[in-house]
Amino acid sequence: MSSALTDLCRYPIVQAPMAGGASCPQLASAVSEAGGLGFLAAGYKTADGMYEEVKQLRGLTSQPFGVNLFMPQPQYADHAAVEVYRNQLAGETTWYETPLGDPQAGRDDGYEAKLAILLDDPVPVVSFTFGCPTRTTLDAFARAGTYTVVTVTTPEEAQAAQWSGADAICVQGIEAGGHQGTHRDDPATDGAGIGLLSLVSQVRETVQLPIIAAGGLMRGGQIAAVLAAGADAAQLGTAFLVCPESGANPLHKQAMTNPLFVRTEITRAFSGRPARGLVNRFMREHGPYAPSAYPEVHHLTSGLRKAAAKVGDAQGMALWAGQGHRMARELPAGELVGVLAAELDGAKASLTPGKAS
Repeated sequence: MSSALTDLCRYPIVQAPMAGGASCPQLASAVSEAGGLGFLAAGYKTADGMYEEVKQLRGLTSQPFGVNLFMPQPQYADHAAVEVYRNQLAGETTWYETPLGDPQAGRDDGYEAKLAILLDDPVPVVSFTFGCPTRTTLDAFARAGTYTVVTVTTPEEAQAAQWSGADAICVQGIEAGGHQGTHRDDPATDGAGIGLLSLVSQVRETVQLPIIAAGGLMRGGQIAAVLAAGADAAQLGTAFLVCPESGANPLHKQAMTNPLFVRTEITRAFSGRPARGLVNRFMREHGPYAPSAYPEVHHLTSGLRKAAAKVGDAQGMALWAGQGHRMARELPAGELVGVLAAELDGAKASLTPGKAS
């Protein structure tokens, strides 16, 4: 790993920031304490809610950790298309006895307020998703002593992050669970994402920044593969989602290995932005009609998803998952870090000349 990343964690293992509750202080602290890099997800939280979690995490570990922010989204949604989708969801409101949310409930996710808090009381690492911050913002974090990471999905986005002054990039392959971190949501590119190994290799030849590879990684051998391709560390989300410390809904955890859910797809059904999840009824019925409209669709469906979880109906929830979800292991997070590190060492040894394969 690059020296800066080495200073942050003993192993090249990063716990992905999973918005929606999974990446809570308990999970992040367990990962950091075990030698990985734990992350909080500030997405969908208020600035005060984020700060409370940061304070809680600081009380649980003295090790480095990160906080992930969602970038504000531009105004380009087709409001007529959002209204059509609202009508499409009418049956869901009856089924779950829950009204749809206000699609205009806000689109900046409290970004400026969160920046102010993190600059006033710096954390070790801040990462960004759904875009690239300005050089002014990244320079301010550099002065505060915060290591910055920008999520990218193409070599061009990696170049933008380098030009803006990011310390590192999180290279997200198409295999990744949850939202694709594209800087611009273009419906014309739906399904055209690049596989992780190919993407890491392309980005490695494009920029000089340290690379954190993300997308479908569940085993130490896979971590060894992305490191061999040019990454400096690996980020895992689905692998940590099922840990007991994870704040994910129990139904979500169980679905990862439930034989009812056999595959994942990328959909706009729940949020209006492309995101990979387990195929369920809601995705099948509404995915083909969901517009490119984030966060409008997210606000519309938020109450429905909560209602589905409340009544124990996984068929109406957003079950975000990477392509390796069936390989999930229900281990304590610290133990999982140790297992992954041992598997990584084993994979490296098998590739060393003179060692047994």
